[in-house]
Formats: sequence, structure tokens, C-alpha cells
Amino acid sequence: MAQSTDESSSPGSGQDLRLESVSKKFGDFVAVDNLTLTVPQGSFFALLGPSGCGKTTTLRIVAGLEDPTLGRVYIGEDEITSLRPYKRPVNTVFQSYALFPHLTIFENVCFGLRRKGVKDYKDKTREMLDLVQLEPYATRKPAQLSGGQQQRVALARALINEPGVLLLDEPLGALDLKLRRQMQIELKRIQTEIDVTFVHVTHDQEEAMTMADTIAVMNHGVIEQMGAPSELYENPTTTFVANFLGQSNLIVVDVVDSSGQTVVLDCHGQKVGVDAARSHTAEGKGWLGVRPEKIFASAQGTVEHDDANLLTGGVVSDVSFVGVSTQYLVALPWGQEVMVFEQNTGHRASFKNGDAVDLAWSRQHAFLLDAGQDAHAGVVSGDDE
Repeated sequence: MAQSTDESSSPGSGQDLRLESVSKKFGDFVAVDNLTLTVPQGSFFALLGPSGCGKTTTLRIVAGLEDPTLGRVYIGEDEITSLRPYKRPVNTVFQSYALFPHLTIFENVCFGLRRKGVKDYKDKTREMLDLVQLEPYATRKPAQLSGGQQQRVALARALINEPGVLLLDEPLGALDLKLRRQMQIELKRIQTEIDVTFVHVTHDQEEAMTMADTIAVMNHGVIEQMGAPSELYENPTTTFVANFLGQSNLIVVDVVDSSGQTVVLDCHGQKVGVDAARSHTAEGKGWLGVRPEKIFASAQGTVEHDDANLLTGGVVSDVSFVGVSTQYLVALPWGQEVMVFEQNTGHRASFKNGDAVDLAWSRQHAFLLDAGQDAHAGVVSGDDE
């Protein structure tokens, strides 16, 4: 588990957001633990993790709403650790929108500019309403708009002040699923059109992967892993990341040979392999991880899998049709059940409970983790949020 993470920015990006050795304690509870982090200017960055992991506290420290117990915060070369919130080049969009109900949409958006005495506030406000595609609604009141439209008003009101960093604190949490997905696309579109750094706090894995250029997965106040969404999903380095980002099958194996390009493993008497670049332990026992959609199930003994890993002796124990895919549970000879997701293309008939199957997957689609980690770390239950 990493105590600090640093992602270097490109030369010349002088307004990067930097946290250096930041910690925050509430009594004996450590909410943020020695966090070092660089968010490059103009990027869409997500802090992702379950409730209580420290992501919102980190955001509040950047916003100036919490003082760090230790550490410093910079935007570019300017330290902002001790600055009051209104003096920072930072604005925040909250889940609650916090719009003025008695003002029109136009008046809500231009509120900050008018307080500053900006003379051309009308032109700037029209440009911002056009950016968030709300110009036709300028004369309406917030109560006359949908939740998604109100969220865009809150976004426009924050962006019109030209912050160096825009902080998004669970901004889509109050929307229903369909609106949330529409707003994910809208937020990404808006971010790509302007040169503003977005730092987005969320517990929603799909939301983070849909929008962010870089995701930092937080757990117990530290960053477990940071990188592009595809990198974290395809090659997690901890069981927490493997389980929190999507679903993973974790199967206990013994490392036989880790000296080559393919790490050879013994899986309950059957030999399988994983690319060395995806192996995060070199000896002893490990967790072999395979995503359910990467596994191909075939009727026992019917398909050759010369270039893939193969586990034989499986029996289908559950079948769930979920529209775009069919999800299987397959019981393996040693008693473990693994998940297999198959797209419903109509190219072949579905399996039934009790069917004997072989399971195959590419060595490039698996990963190997240290067996000393908890196999259930990061598993999201209905009570977690």
C-alpha cells in the first residue's frame, strides 16, 4: 500500500496542484496519511474510494475548508496552505447545488462577477450559459429546471470565476442513473473545452472511469494506486483496487517460476501463466486475478486453447440473464465459484445449470497479487454507501 504517490506533470505546466506530505487527523483518527500528489494543470483527476477513505477531507484541504495537520498545498509555485478559501484560485461544486432560489439562472451565474464589479459580466454570463447549454433557460428560476440542469447552473457559476482548479464533491450523487450518465458526458465535454483542472471526488467507479484522465484510488487515508482508468482496471496492484474497480475473480495459486516473461503458476494442480509485467509477487502463494468478462467458457473438452490458460473440471452453478450479457457462476473442482460474463451476441446457446465447462483466458488478461492481502478488500456491498 503506497503512503505517497507522485505523478510528474509535463514541463511548462506551471499551475499544477500539488500536495506535499499532507496529513489530517481528527483526534486519534487519521483521515489523510502523508499524502504527496501532483495533479497536472488542465487534467480531469478523480479521487475515488469508499466512504471514510479520506477523499472528501483531501478535497476540503485543497478548498481551504479544512486545515492540514501536517503538509503543504501549492498551485504552481504559490503555497495556498494558509490562505482563506475566498483567496484561493479554487471553486467548489457540491452535490446540493446551493443555488439562490429567488434569482434567475442568469443572475445565479453572474452573481460572483457582479460582486467583483466586473463590467462585462453580461457577455461573460451568456458565454458561460452557452458552454453549459442553458442559454434558453436564462430567465427561469432554479425550481423550474431539472436536477441535471441545476447541476449545470452550479457548474457555470463556479467556472465563470475562472478558477485555476475546480473541485467537484460528489456532484452527480443526487441525480438518477440516466441523468447521472448524461451529466458524466457533459462534464467531460465541458472540461475538454476549457483549460481548467477538475478534481472530482466520487465513490462511483463507473463515474470516475468514464470521465477522469487519471484516477487515484484512496483507502484509509492513502493512495493505493494511481493511473489511467484502463491501467488500474487491467493491472491492479492490490486486492483493494482489483475489487473496488469492477469485479475480480481471485484464485489462490503457487508461484512455480517467475524468471521468464511468463510467470508460471500452479493452480490446484493445473499449470497457468501470467505476464511478468502483470505479476506483483515473485514467490510463494499469490492471488491470480481474472476479470469475469475476460474468461471464455466452453463445453468441456470441445475447444483447444493452445495460447491461453485453461482450467478444466468446472460446472455451471448459476445462470443470470442481465440483458447485454449472461452472468455465470462456475464451480471449480476445489469448491471455489468464479464469475464469467458473456455478451449476448446470439452466436451460441447459453449454458444451463449443471453443464460441465472449461474456462480459458489470455495470459495478458490476468494479474498476480501477493496472497498476504485480503481477498475481500475493496468489495463493495449495498451498505457501504
